[in-house]
Amino acid sequence: MKKNKQREEELFSAESYIAHLSSDQRIARMKNYIQHGSVSTYEHVRSVAKTSVVLNQRLHLHADERRLIKGAFLHDYYLYDWHDSENESGRMHGFKHPKIAMDKADRDFHLTDLERNMIRSHMWPLTLFHMPKSREAWLLCVADKIVSTHETLLKR
Repeated sequence: MKKNKQREEELFSAESYIAHLSSDQRIARMKNYIQHGSVSTYEHVRSVAKTSVVLNQRLHLHADERRLIKGAFLHDYYLYDWHDSENESGRMHGFKHPKIAMDKADRDFHLTDLERNMIRSHMWPLTLFHMPKSREAWLLCVADKIVSTHETLLKR
């Protein structure tokens, strides 16, 4: 029980900001696309945001949680079905979507340089020339890999 209480407390500080982002209709559009298995892109980014916060707090990294959550929530803001082979954007998705997501998120949410780097580098090392440059970007990169692995292997 103590472990669950600790986890609830870790997520509490992030929940109000996550709720704020979740209420945005532009972000809600991510519910229309599947990310991994049967998990929507929206569910995926929420899980990545929460995992990022937990890693930050447990590892005492002192990353800016507001930037961390915003970058995590928008890291897959590409808004297309990457599983559709007819969709030009779906081809080479792993390589292309970080830039597409960054551009769309910047257009709609006016990102900082730190947030742009977080989104652009979240697939590193696949995006070899776009490396994470901050604690927040590294946390997002690691959290995304943890969540994606879980969704791909265990949620099919």
